[in-house]
Amino acid sequence: MEKLKYPIGKFDHEGTITTEQLHKWIEEIAAAPQKLRSAVHGLSESQLDTPYRPDGWTVRQVVHHVADSHVNSYIRFKLALTEELPTIKPYDEASWAELSDSVKLPVEISLQLLDSLHLRWVDVLRSTSAEAFNRSFIHPESGETPLAKNVGIYAWHGNHHIAHITSLRERMNWS
Repeated sequence: MEKLKYPIGKFDHEGTITTEQLHKWIEEIAAAPQKLRSAVHGLSESQLDTPYRPDGWTVRQVVHHVADSHVNSYIRFKLALTEELPTIKPYDEASWAELSDSVKLPVEISLQLLDSLHLRWVDVLRSTSAEAFNRSFIHPESGETPLAKNVGIYAWHGNHHIAHITSLRERMNWS
């Protein structure tokens, strides 16, 4: 079950985040919308409504979750760039995944949102100074989060959910 839940493992980075590592993560964020689009390409409605694991979200919910989560991350990043150590508002991602837009709407809506969102987000990331990546926000549950680490978390996040879909496709022999 752990492999189904975390097909690429959990996010894990200790120590200093180098400029090279940060650039790699930014490029992974830049590539995520196209990789997600490729992961769901050609899937039927029935396949989109298949959970990626027992008691897990459907592929459709995963796609919409990535959009919800990345919108939140983009806003959190901009808050940390423009405010001094802001406290961000968490959201109940499991409840959001049960709302009508996540359960019923076509995935193309979130794929288009991610295309546009990531163009803006990556522009901000690429134009952020090395010093500004040391800025942080406060998450009420997990504490202070430096922006550089948050970039890594969200590079992982996109890849993590893309792997949910691609590993399901492999297990189900969906070409």
